[in-house]
Amino acid sequence: MKLFGPLHLTLLLVIAALALTLPMLCRRGALSARAVCFALGSALAINEIVWWITRYSREGIHSGNLPLQLCDAAVWIAVLACLTRFAALAEFTWFAGMAGAGMALLTPDVAAPWPQWPAIYFFLAHGGVVISAVLLAFSGVMNFHPRSLWRPFGMLLAYAAFVGCVDAVLHTNYMYLRNKPGSASVLDMVGPWPWYLVSGAGIGLALFWLLWLPVRPSDREAT
Repeated sequence: MKLFGPLHLTLLLVIAALALTLPMLCRRGALSARAVCFALGSALAINEIVWWITRYSREGIHSGNLPLQLCDAAVWIAVLACLTRFAALAEFTWFAGMAGAGMALLTPDVAAPWPQWPAIYFFLAHGGVVISAVLLAFSGVMNFHPRSLWRPFGMLLAYAAFVGCVDAVLHTNYMYLRNKPGSASVLDMVGPWPWYLVSGAGIGLALFWLLWLPVRPSDREAT
């Protein structure tokens, strides 16, 4: 898929349109926010289950294809957030989901050309996380609080620590905690291991802070 080519831009526009339209319709009362959240969470879960069944039936289960990347976690947390509307899960979906899945959509790394299933799955999963994040944040089903910035960041660090333990035991490289990506990335500019982990955490916190600006309580109350 050509980066920012016609197909890529079309898919991004469709995702952006859904992310903007669904919360607006919910706030105007044209749609039930709870019903839309439930439908979206269910669709995300079904898409993920079908993907992993087809992938494991083809590749088998081994240490290199476990669902431990950040976007894997973000999908299931988005599912639980949509189904339960639990505040901590919704916050994680907004901050980690938007930062992770949003960046993945802008620079997609798909395993097969469009319209093969791996490419379709990629945009359904990552686009679903972004749509879920915006829906939860702006449809009126939850409110953000001052701790809403730090709680998901703490959850992210805790998840990274867990994945780091898995990497150490299985000699894998989930979340690129043991080695940088083989292709060019922003981590190439922030030093060698282990210093790029600290720099990466700082970049993540900066992204979280930018995402905090449109959902701060003062902004929402003014709106």
